[in-house]
Amino acid sequence: MHFYAKINKLNDIYLVTFPDIKNINTYGSTLDEAIQNASEALNGCIVSDFSRGFKLPERKEYSGKEYYKISLLPHISLALQLRGLRGNKTQIEMARLLGVSYQAYQKLENPSKSNPTIKTIEKVSKSLNKELIFKFV
Repeated sequence: MHFYAKINKLNDIYLVTFPDIKNINTYGSTLDEAIQNASEALNGCIVSDFSRGFKLPERKEYSGKEYYKISLLPHISLALQLRGLRGNKTQIEMARLLGVSYQAYQKLENPSKSNPTIKTIEKVSKSLNKELIFKFV
């Protein structure tokens, strides 16, 4: 899962904004530093907003040399995807479906506490009848 950062050079710094998430702004002295700072800012903001119950913005695709794809950390992406895949089911219903406690399932959907094993992710995938694909790029 990713969002796009818009990075523009202004004098000696690279300014970073996220068109879909207006409250994230950062910068870097180099392009690489700006991209690294963008990743830290994005992941931190998503975890913070999620924990406060804010609705996350819809992701859009952008093109152009000033746009850079910034990926969410895997544990954050997984937590957000689980929340979406749950649909209208409650967390209690999902916990029962997986055969785990309510609290254990809550952790799976919490990006600041989620640290599932591969076996747990496989179990979730099977329970939801979803194909699980791991990919290194």
